[in-house]
Amino acid sequence: MLKAGVLGAGHLGKIHLRLLQQSEQYELIGFYDPSKENAKAVSEEFGYKAFDSIEALISEVDVVDIVTPTLSHFDCAKTALEAGKHIFIEKPITKTYEEALELRALAKAKGVRGQVGHVERFNPAFTAVKDAINNPMFIETHRLAEFNPRGTDVPVVLDLMIHDIDIILSVVNSKVKNINASGISVISQTPDIANARIEFENGCVANLTASRISLKNMRKSRFFQKDAYISVDFLDKKSELVRMNDAPENPDEFAMILQNAEGVKKQIYFENPKVEANNAILDELESFANAIHTNTTPVVSLGQGAEALQVALQIIDNF
Repeated sequence: MLKAGVLGAGHLGKIHLRLLQQSEQYELIGFYDPSKENAKAVSEEFGYKAFDSIEALISEVDVVDIVTPTLSHFDCAKTALEAGKHIFIEKPITKTYEEALELRALAKAKGVRGQVGHVERFNPAFTAVKDAINNPMFIETHRLAEFNPRGTDVPVVLDLMIHDIDIILSVVNSKVKNINASGISVISQTPDIANARIEFENGCVANLTASRISLKNMRKSRFFQKDAYISVDFLDKKSELVRMNDAPENPDEFAMILQNAEGVKKQIYFENPKVEANNAILDELESFANAIHTNTTPVVSLGQGAEALQVALQIIDNF
């Protein structure tokens, strides 16, 4: 088992603490939180060992799980990497692209692994259809959330939209060619609503919308490609796959047939893949343990986390 410690015992940090304690891949050693009052409360309520400093915790673990505010990610990760520890770091990886590149280079130099917490990669609605997403040419995403003061220290692009940026970059095998975007601050000091249009060199276009002041929650993505349409509902854990194949000469009487202007007939097939219930955060943490044990690249590497951040920052620069 890998000895693990958590930096940050806020809302998400407490979830990580609980899951690491449950996991058969890790031995939870303890946590560090800069608020002595919060550290004491968490320790007394759940029985986790609270450390007095980041360095004290790092010295006793193999893996450092960084669940602190974004602005402190770089310093925490750099301290852990310089000590030769593997790091799991919540998204966004860092505040700046340069910081992300430095962490990637440091991890490589130290021979340790790093994974970024882009948890939607482990959403069962996405994993159920990801192998069917093949060369999409138009993608549309909507990620809307009711207002929550937590996370408003960064623009909505880094808080919410970056999830969809990472998903898109994972399925589009092409470099970004151009970005157009707009963002508006409504209640926070940083943009609360944003829309971005990303054009890729292969011709794919992605249209992303994110809001953290919506009246309802929504996390939906749609992928359009040759002879197929794929819909993923990340919130309700549902996915749908619509395929179009050449129609048979004698189709079933209930078959749905479309005919274009050239007379080509296509039959439409609807699929609702089975979505297996899971705990995506536990899955991402355990997949990282597996990457360490097998000496393989994590599902969301530090490099991929850096790429998602780079695109997110380019979107913000276009406001």
